[in-house]
Amino acid sequence: MSKTEHTQFIKSEAKRLGFLACGISKAGFLEQEAPRLEDWLNKNRQGQMSYMENNFDKRLDPTLLVDDAKSVVSLLLNYYPEQLQNPDSYKISKYAYGQDYHSVIKDKLKELLFSIQSTIGEVSGRAFVDSAPVLDKAWAAKGGLGWIGKNSNLLTQKVGSFYFIAELIIDLALDYDHATTDHCGSCTACLDACPTEAIVAPYVVDGSKCISYFTIELKENIPAEMKGKFDEWAFGCDICQDVCPWNKFSKPHNEPLFNPNPDLLSMSKKDWEEITEEIFKAVFKDSPLKRTKFQGLKRNVDFLK
Repeated sequence: MSKTEHTQFIKSEAKRLGFLACGISKAGFLEQEAPRLEDWLNKNRQGQMSYMENNFDKRLDPTLLVDDAKSVVSLLLNYYPEQLQNPDSYKISKYAYGQDYHSVIKDKLKELLFSIQSTIGEVSGRAFVDSAPVLDKAWAAKGGLGWIGKNSNLLTQKVGSFYFIAELIIDLALDYDHATTDHCGSCTACLDACPTEAIVAPYVVDGSKCISYFTIELKENIPAEMKGKFDEWAFGCDICQDVCPWNKFSKPHNEPLFNPNPDLLSMSKKDWEEITEEIFKAVFKDSPLKRTKFQGLKRNVDFLK
């Protein structure tokens, strides 16, 4: 098989496994990202997410993560739900409706890598799903899957941004895709809508001001000055995505493991306020909400009351 045939095979396998899109870029140092990341960290925009400060070099160079890495295969997996929560409810991010995406995507990536090795031959690589020092959005943009928007999310025409990003970094040279152009234009919908003003400038998000940070990453009490600014989000926040005009093109996913527990969709504010640990474990078994644990969720809901 030629390099082009290898590339086409990988993209067709990605499609078979249910990925929304697959883009491939040459592994190497992310020169443009280095000063941006350094500036972001120097301004403490990571808040208490100290893990963002680790492995600075590895974040910028995948050849430090995989020996002899030649290609970064970026993949998108849709999570936009068919049905939204009861409107009289505290809100959770749409990505957390179903099973934890880490395990769902990791399984697909392992199958993709196995398929590559079975068909192409000896190919070494590693799968990454948002839990290792890889700049997912930068690689996806480099692989032509979209552009990084003013809300710092990857945006794709005719698709929007409600998808997960994952990578396979492999030691196989392939045909590489080209970056696309920015289509945010003069729109400032995301900046205007953010209730905590976390989007401090176009394309710059202060992570330590984001509702997702306060409700998921912050382990201590939520600062009192944030009271009344969360727009009833109890876990994560989708505001800057919900208002983005490109997300009017979002279509429901077809991954059964992302389907929510029916009890989640019908929960009212009262149900959230009275939730017990037993109900939490039943409704959110294998869910991303386990990250906050029961006590963290109770803290968030009490803060919203």
